[in-house]
Amino acid sequence: MADPTPLPRSAAVPTDENLRQYAGYNMKRAYMAVREDMARTLEPLGLRTATFSALAIITENPDITQTQLSQAMAIDRSGVVVIVDQLEEAELISRGRVPGDRRSYALRATIRGRRTWKEAEQAVRAHEARLFSALTAEERALLGDLLRRITDTGQ
Repeated sequence: MADPTPLPRSAAVPTDENLRQYAGYNMKRAYMAVREDMARTLEPLGLRTATFSALAIITENPDITQTQLSQAMAIDRSGVVVIVDQLEEAELISRGRVPGDRRSYALRATIRGRRTWKEAEQAVRAHEARLFSALTAEERALLGDLLRRITDTGQ
């Protein structure tokens, strides 16, 4: 029979050095830090990372279809429908008909959506400046380039 007395907990924080040798693990840890701060940054604007991303793409590409948006965001089309519904409900985008295609909608940022995008863009720039302040401008540019190369390889 096992002894019900709990083992004493060490005051030392466990290490993860075995995992720190792997780029994927370090990228995941960095992503988690970025994601948490990004959520706090966007919340006052009524956005989440997914709605921020969709609004950015729609603002940059007026009259984009939901299918094109799902491709640009690299997510399933059904996931885009939920995001588009949220943005439309918040009056940040509008859906219009695509001439010659009764099943597709052309997505366009509203005036409110463009204003919200500008506020969000400034907030996210400040968020990134804060998170990556330990890196030089050259290191931030290199990091961006390296990450794009990794994601472009998978396409």
